[in-house]
Amino acid sequence: MAKEKKKEIKKVKPEETMLSSKAVKKEEETTQKFLNVSGIRDGIIILKNKALRAVVMCSSINFALMSEDEQKAKVFGYQDFLNSLNFPIQIVIQTRKLNIGGYLEKVKEAERMQENELLRMQTAEYAEFIKSMVELANITTSHYYVVVPYSPAGIEATEGIMDKIKGIISPASKIKEEQVGFQKQQEELLLRVNSVISGLGGIGIQSAQLNTQEVVELFYSWYNPDESTTEILGELEKLKIEQA
Repeated sequence: MAKEKKKEIKKVKPEETMLSSKAVKKEEETTQKFLNVSGIRDGIIILKNKALRAVVMCSSINFALMSEDEQKAKVFGYQDFLNSLNFPIQIVIQTRKLNIGGYLEKVKEAERMQENELLRMQTAEYAEFIKSMVELANITTSHYYVVVPYSPAGIEATEGIMDKIKGIISPASKIKEEQVGFQKQQEELLLRVNSVISGLGGIGIQSAQLNTQEVVELFYSWYNPDESTTEILGELEKLKIEQA
């Protein structure tokens, strides 16, 4: 009889185990760790260098349907708006795939409430037609934002050893001092935000500052374009967000 072959036992080297654990750790790292964002508070984005950013969402105007005189008036008004600012702004245009999930839910609800069988079938066919048309045509919608910055004076100054000792000895006073400083910086930033909103209103563009929930959803849709079309974030208080 042939002797049974012994199963070979592969010895795992310690170096391979370390590499494997590092790979797992690398996979667990989130996108948030690579962003230049320290946190979001009262709708204001706090960068890692303590600079602040506010995001203003804007409506659009149909420039092509205006007369030549109206177009010139809008261009000159926009020029005056830019010249009136004494700080830089960033204009961001985000294009997303049209999400009609909410509309389809209403159509399906109407289908369930329909007592006439023929109308129920027609409603179901209509919902399927709208869904397939949006998918085949790849219909998108554009959103317009203005990012308003504010950088406190001495923002590049590094924390000295006395500041670190003060934070260790009296953390409560340091936290209170940071809160007071944030409130003052927030007031300065909001003055800029109101200036932008007022200037845009002068040329017929409606705008409003995003709150914390809306800023989080904006970041999520920006870095997760595929998932954001099918997933809806819950209330901010119920979300688990890593703190910087």
